[in-house]
Amino acid sequence: MKRILIIFAHPGYHRSHANRAMLRGLKGLEDVKVHDLYQHYPNMFIDVAREQRMLRDYDIIVFQHPIYWYSCPAILKEWMEQVLEYGYAFGPEGNALKHKYLLAAVTTGGSAASYSTTGHNHHPITDYLLPIQQSGLMCGMRWLPPFVVYGYHSVNDPDYLKMKGQQYRRLLTALRDEEFTPQQLHNATYLTDLLKEL
Repeated sequence: MKRILIIFAHPGYHRSHANRAMLRGLKGLEDVKVHDLYQHYPNMFIDVAREQRMLRDYDIIVFQHPIYWYSCPAILKEWMEQVLEYGYAFGPEGNALKHKYLLAAVTTGGSAASYSTTGHNHHPITDYLLPIQQSGLMCGMRWLPPFVVYGYHSVNDPDYLKMKGQQYRRLLTALRDEEFTPQQLHNATYLTDLLKEL
């Protein structure tokens, strides 16, 4: 059984429908910890030593956040710059995160159709996640297919949001319990592609 740490970054959590539904879906899930960066560091002064100690105890690291201007919220970028430092996360002696898994669990204002070569955003969401993916690879981490909730600006259906929260819980449970083979994880574009294999 693997332990999962969710690095959660949302500056307007009280206004969020999609991210709240995702976190509600994880209530009571054993070996899954949610670490809210804006709650712990409202002034963005990150306790690097504390964060590095915490990372040591987990096998799967999840970056959960909304997509803002095709990137992550500012505090997550600050966290990456401060915590994933040379000598700790990369460089000749920087192997603290080696072989841990990295998952992006993101929400977008745009629809799935808008994130395509023919859509409004001109690229799939996976293209916009490349900086996070490459950062993880530089740290020796294993990239997992992302979990994406599209169209949060237009979603008002509580049943749909509850379903997405249940999907998130089921997929994280499967990752925790090692229900997927390395080949399944490698072949999937999105984590939800694997639902039919459960």
